[in-house]
Amino acid sequence: MDFSVLQFPGSNCDQDCIHVLRDVLGHQADYLWHKEESLGNADAIVVPGGFSYGDYLRTGSIAQFSPVMNAVKKFANEGGLVIGICNGFQILCETGLLPGALVRNRSLQFLCEQVYLKVPTQESPFTREIAMEEVIKVPIAHGEGCYFAADETLEKLKANDQILFQYSSADGEITDEANPNGSMLNIAGICNEARNVCGMMPHPERASESILGEKDGLQIFEGMVLHFQGVPISKEEASAAC
Repeated sequence: MDFSVLQFPGSNCDQDCIHVLRDVLGHQADYLWHKEESLGNADAIVVPGGFSYGDYLRTGSIAQFSPVMNAVKKFANEGGLVIGICNGFQILCETGLLPGALVRNRSLQFLCEQVYLKVPTQESPFTREIAMEEVIKVPIAHGEGCYFAADETLEKLKANDQILFQYSSADGEITDEANPNGSMLNIAGICNEARNVCGMMPHPERASESILGEKDGLQIFEGMVLHFQGVPISKEEASAAC
């Protein structure tokens, strides 16, 4: 599988993503500069974390106008797999590929810590390898990670099963105490209606190797690979198919 990892001025998690995709998973992964107008032969796009354009105006607001994002929008609208992580999530919301917005943490402080995420659905390429209702541990590092959307948008996200990750306790309880940034509905990650575009604030690439203490995040990238290969979502179905 061929991944392209976008690079904007200020990206700082692109190398981590390349390492996980290329050295841990063993797939092709290359950088794609923000001025490029074509995605080449990419099978999936990663919009990484960082501080694109120095977060001027607001996070992701300038990156949405980069030439490469026109190609990403076309790719996504045609069903291509796209995942935006942290600043990447912010960029995808700014481009309109995902609903809602990411605003300042309620503490008004930058947060860098481990969090627990409850996964309410397997029905996406990004969560298919994580058991429904399972809790995973992944780090966050952001100052504008509070997910905000209008009530009707939130209702639509719930009705369409588009909420992929929610901040929770280690036991899977969705509580305000477990919510690090004030996100509505404890949302840490969502997908679009077509389920091929995912945005999440936590960093799965920083929790993809045992040497880092956690490898729960690797399941997200593995799910993308299996989806591309056409393997059924259900682990039980996959076993039966073998």
